[in-house]
Amino acid sequence: MNSVAPRSSFQDAAITEAVQLIEATGPLDDAQAVRQAIALHGDAAARIAERARLLGRRLGLQAELARARAWAPWVLLGLVALIVVAGLTLAGNVLGGGQRQINVVVALASLLGLHLLTLLLWLAGLVLPLGAFQASFGWLWLNLTARVAGGRRGQAPVLLRAITRLLARARLLPWALGLASHAIWTLSFAVVLAALLFALAFRNYTLSWETTILEPGFFVHSVQLLGRAPAWLGFPVPDAQAVLSPLAAASGQRAWALWLTGCIVVYGLLPRLALALLSAAVCAQRSKALQPDLSEPYFQRLLARFEALAPRQIVDADPGRTAPGRPAHLAAGDTADALVAIGFELPPEQDWPPAALAAAATRALRIDGSAAQRRELLDTLARLRPRRAVIGCRAAASPDRGTERFLREVMALCGECRLWLLGAPDDSAARSRWQAWLADAGLDALGAEAAPEAVMHGWA
Repeated sequence: MNSVAPRSSFQDAAITEAVQLIEATGPLDDAQAVRQAIALHGDAAARIAERARLLGRRLGLQAELARARAWAPWVLLGLVALIVVAGLTLAGNVLGGGQRQINVVVALASLLGLHLLTLLLWLAGLVLPLGAFQASFGWLWLNLTARVAGGRRGQAPVLLRAITRLLARARLLPWALGLASHAIWTLSFAVVLAALLFALAFRNYTLSWETTILEPGFFVHSVQLLGRAPAWLGFPVPDAQAVLSPLAAASGQRAWALWLTGCIVVYGLLPRLALALLSAAVCAQRSKALQPDLSEPYFQRLLARFEALAPRQIVDADPGRTAPGRPAHLAAGDTADALVAIGFELPPEQDWPPAALAAAATRALRIDGSAAQRRELLDTLARLRPRRAVIGCRAAASPDRGTERFLREVMALCGECRLWLLGAPDDSAARSRWQAWLADAGLDALGAEAAPEAVMHGWA
């Protein structure tokens, strides 16, 4: 006996979402998966996840996701190495190579420009649907991982779309991708600062500014304004004399160097470190929301199939039962253009299908009412998903709860269903008895006809 399934993990949610995307182009043959999911003793979410796991294993989704998880750390390390090398190169350019001359304005623009631009885009992506997350290192990491793990021919693109949809539904997409991006930026600034401080500590540099059209007072105000926040952490701010002097004294050069270092720490390293920690906290808090939306029509149709195919626990008549609900059926867009003829508990001498139906039927089926044949029939209907179905019954038979259950199960797996009473002339007492029973069972929409013309009326 199967036990209750554990709570769905992120992998189960991603596999379920990926199966939904795959079935958007056409239903999969899931008869065996549905049967095993129904046998699982769990809630609706557990059965949907079990069906997706079985289908995903057949499609190779779990194997693809395992490869992506194996490659993800290496791709991340590659991006970190790339940004660190770029940071070291940038730090070398800022230090002026062999000239020992640093333009502080160019240094700030070089070290903080791209960082501030991507940070503003990420912040805008939190409140506006601008797709700003696509400009981050996190988005690049996710795409490169999918490309390396599966390429264009595997299931990695589908899994990437599924994971993106899950993150977006949980309002986690910018935070999850931002976590990777902020971590890379934090490491980059740490390496650049280490290289900058090492060079400034053991080599003599001249820090200054240059301009052709700007007033000197502009630089005085800019240096004081930018130095306010670093000053809270103890970094010195060059005074007006040091800013205006073309060649400041050694103490002034030290103030310039520490001011530049403080600006990189306060406006570069600390914001990225704080946002990385915040993104990690938000991801941990909202991780429970990374589940499929069971209210979507796709999952509602699956739940209706599970309910229709699940074995009933009540076998005896219940005179005090509540009014039955309306039977479920497949939507027009979920069916195939097929007509299935089903003979239900017909005597051996009864020919099936009749000549009036044989030409139009895509598939003719016949069961004697046994549990094995019923399961086989329902599996076939789940695979075919016919638009129309005709159920042939003996008019002289007495319908019971088993007949009602069978009719509901068939109706849940097709678009439209009709009942053909065999062996009863039109307007007979048997037809009236069946129609009264159908109305009492809540199946009056099914109808009961004895004449072939009435059964096939309106069907091409």
